[in-house]
Amino acid sequence: MRLLNRTAGRLSRHRRGPLAGLAVLLLGLVISGSLYTAFSPAQADSQPSETEQVAQGKELFLASCSFCHGQNGEGVPTVRDGYQLGPSLVGVGAAAVDFQVGTGRMPMASPGAQAPRKKVVFTDEEIEALAAYVASLGPGPAIPDESDYSIEGLSEEEREEAISRGGQIFLTNCTACHNFNGAGGAMPRGGYAPSLHGVEGKYIYEALLTGPQQMPNFSNGNLSPEEKRDVIAYLGSLEETPEYAGFTLGGLGPVSEGLFAWVVGIGGLVGAAVWIASHTTRSNKSKVDA
Repeated sequence: MRLLNRTAGRLSRHRRGPLAGLAVLLLGLVISGSLYTAFSPAQADSQPSETEQVAQGKELFLASCSFCHGQNGEGVPTVRDGYQLGPSLVGVGAAAVDFQVGTGRMPMASPGAQAPRKKVVFTDEEIEALAAYVASLGPGPAIPDESDYSIEGLSEEEREEAISRGGQIFLTNCTACHNFNGAGGAMPRGGYAPSLHGVEGKYIYEALLTGPQQMPNFSNGNLSPEEKRDVIAYLGSLEETPEYAGFTLGGLGPVSEGLFAWVVGIGGLVGAAVWIASHTTRSNKSKVDA
């Protein structure tokens, strides 16, 4: 018992010594530093700073975009074959870049009436850098978050209400160009409204925000973020709805249906009438000869 008391006394005296507190402090610093080194740097290294991202975006812009849009995104007003080489990008925002570059519409090989969707030539990291650089030129719409255009988390009743509202908005504002089911259609001067089937919700939201090419833009003052989300929900519901009427004829509405009716329907009736008439004539001739 006395031995234990003596040992405890010695330990107590050592803990109260001036070096004991310093040793504990150093041990705590070593442990906390080791934990920080183990977990934090991987995240810090994978996320470049905003300044570095803008600098990277500027290098990409000068190499791939400046010929049409100018060295500082001011645009090139020179007219060639009736088309402007490239508009100013000051104030278009990151959303416009993410839409145009993320869908492969930019960079274009040459100016034209329409920039079709094609294979994307930049990586996601490069697109983010380009968007950050263009956003630094002037304030504009930011890239939307997934929660802005998704109806995930809504109840079934709320989903149905969102789809119904989105359908009313789409039929009022969008069917003149994109058709009643989003199949697209022709536009003046060689342009066209592209099909919306299979287009990601983020890009539809960005197109509504920025108004690419001949499309008008719908700012949050015209269509609220919730209304944009509802339109996207309606378009998504169209792809999930089966076709019950047989041939869809491209879903282009009365034009394709009328053409089909004239060519196949009435054309078939005319062909049948001619066939019947020719066989009736042969039959009458045979009876007269007999």
